[in-house]
Amino acid sequence: MSTTNTLNSSVTSLITEAISTASTYTEYREQMRNLVANNKSTGVLHTDALANYTMLNDKRMKRLDKTTKLPDATISKIKQVTAKTTWLVLTESWCGDAAQSMPVMQKFAEQNSKIDVKVILRDENLELMNHFLYNNTLSIPRLIAFNEDTQEVIGDWGPRPSKLTKIVENFKAKNGSLTPEFKQELQVWYNKDKGNTIIEDLTQLLALK
Repeated sequence: MSTTNTLNSSVTSLITEAISTASTYTEYREQMRNLVANNKSTGVLHTDALANYTMLNDKRMKRLDKTTKLPDATISKIKQVTAKTTWLVLTESWCGDAAQSMPVMQKFAEQNSKIDVKVILRDENLELMNHFLYNNTLSIPRLIAFNEDTQEVIGDWGPRPSKLTKIVENFKAKNGSLTPEFKQELQVWYNKDKGNTIIEDLTQLLALK
């Protein structure tokens, strides 16, 4: 996570333009259901594998939309937000990490009308994405927390929860790249963590000052 409120005006313009054309979370979920029905995915590449990931992610998000619960202490902090804030999320339907985190983001927004989750597709917004790379990569999801009142970026988050990021970086340092077996372990980690680390991370993005 990084604080990036010193961005120049051209980047601010990219953000505001993206927000104006972005989908709501509800609209994005409907888009995913339509993709599944047609065996497709978002993005510039279209393969059976990506369509299958989209289907799996739709199932995960449907479950998490129903089961994700925020702690009372977190809800109390969310309700303290008074600045109109947009959480702009760059993603694609095939992204497994996004499927785990986006339902949590939406739960935050449901607690305070000042917070609004908006969704855009990475491959359609590469100019903006290039200003929010993670380790110089196009890794997603990337959440840009934007204060609509001050027109400033409060911070950004992604592509993974902080604790899992360390695990992934250690694995890459030893093995060079993520193996299919390790990717399965990532899903096990998410299931055990139950969104708690994502909740902790997102709480730090709240505009509480």
